Amino acid sequence: MITSSAFDGKRYAVLGLARSGLATVEALLASGASVTAWDSNEAARAALRDRHEAEGAFVGGGPGLRRGDVDFADPLTIDLTGYAAVVVSPGVPLNKHPIAARAASLGVPVIGDIELFAQARADLPPHKVVGITGTNGKSTTTALIKHILETAGVPTLMGGNIGLPIMGRDPLTPNDQGVGVYVLELSSYQIDLTFSLDCDVAVLTNITPDHLDRYDGFAGYAASKERLFAMQSADHVAVIAVDDDPSRIIASHLRKGSLVPVHAADVKGQAAWPALQGPHNAQNAVIAIAVAFALGISKDAIASGLATYPGLPHRMERIAEKGGILFVNDSKATNATATAPALGAYPKIHWILGGLPKTDDLDDCASYFDHVLAGYTIGQAGPMYARILTEAGKPVTESGTLDQAVKDAAAAAKPGEVVMLSPACASFDQFSDYEARGDAFRRAVEALVL
Repeated sequence: MITSSAFDGKRYAVLGLARSGLATVEALLASGASVTAWDSNEAARAALRDRHEAEGAFVGGGPGLRRGDVDFADPLTIDLTGYAAVVVSPGVPLNKHPIAARAASLGVPVIGDIELFAQARADLPPHKVVGITGTNGKSTTTALIKHILETAGVPTLMGGNIGLPIMGRDPLTPNDQGVGVYVLELSSYQIDLTFSLDCDVAVLTNITPDHLDRYDGFAGYAASKERLFAMQSADHVAVIAVDDDPSRIIASHLRKGSLVPVHAADVKGQAAWPALQGPHNAQNAVIAIAVAFALGISKDAIASGLATYPGLPHRMERIAEKGGILFVNDSKATNATATAPALGAYPKIHWILGGLPKTDDLDDCASYFDHVLAGYTIGQAGPMYARILTEAGKPVTESGTLDQAVKDAAAAAKPGEVVMLSPACASFDQFSDYEARGDAFRRAVEALVL
């Protein structure tokens, strides 16, 4: 795990004991800090308590907490005076949760695990950090950059909003050139909790309306993304895809010497990259190429990385080909903007869509409706999306459930056509998350007999 002398002898409160919270607790304790931990889930508290009691740590309470000890108390109910910070999960809505006002009244910062990583960097072996934010494309771009670096022989790991919690990872060991690279996918929520992360290369993929329940309108959401660049040193690099107006505006605010603007239309050779088809992956690729060049990666290594990139689960994932029909899992497309380029990747699509809607339209997808042979709607948004597609002149089956939609689409599809799950919706009406939805799609496809 990542530890630092910066935490030694200090006291922290950690709110939320899921994966990132647990990794944070363990890293702080191993660094010589004391921790007051809390989760509303009693089982999560009990698991951590049992572990540290078995190790002989002090798990009581009160001011006598020692270095390396943990106690359990809700930070809303205790005196936080003297605490170095309250470390919260990105899922805690700071615009609504009382911990923000409580900590502020006592002058205690509210931070996340990415800020802890930023504070620990001085104790890490030589390295660089690439931070990637944006509404869509973050995960693919992050994984693609990591793959290109690995192809070039550069020690690297990815974290943040993807993979394992960053504080639970072992520090990178530099290569012969004396450097390793941390590649971090950063949501706006994580950036809101970060104040000193100076990325060697900071990336913006795009900005479209999302998560507006957490911000004062779209402008507040965009401002959160822009903070990633405000934290950079003057000599560090900003790679921004300037294909949308909000991203162009942010680019216009940056120092010209550090800015590398890219356009999806600049892509060349995409046909040779099997896992990077579609216009959205054109943007992901040009960003990854620009980042790799900024890090000194050779053209040959970049070309090899693009050609061998395997793709991510649930994002344009080729599940199977049965009876000449290709089945594609794009469950991670949780809004219409993310779905649109997926529709652009294939000319004949049986489109499974629906779930918990984020908007009441499919306007961002309309330019690719000519690629849609038929729609199969599911979930809460099903009736609304069925109406929109019917008005657009598309045949629609209101399947209701994902299992039924897979059966309906497979029955109608012909060899050479594609059955694609690209929901344009969140998953929470019928599934625990987009991964569970994608796994259900895979099982439904595997069960088909064609």
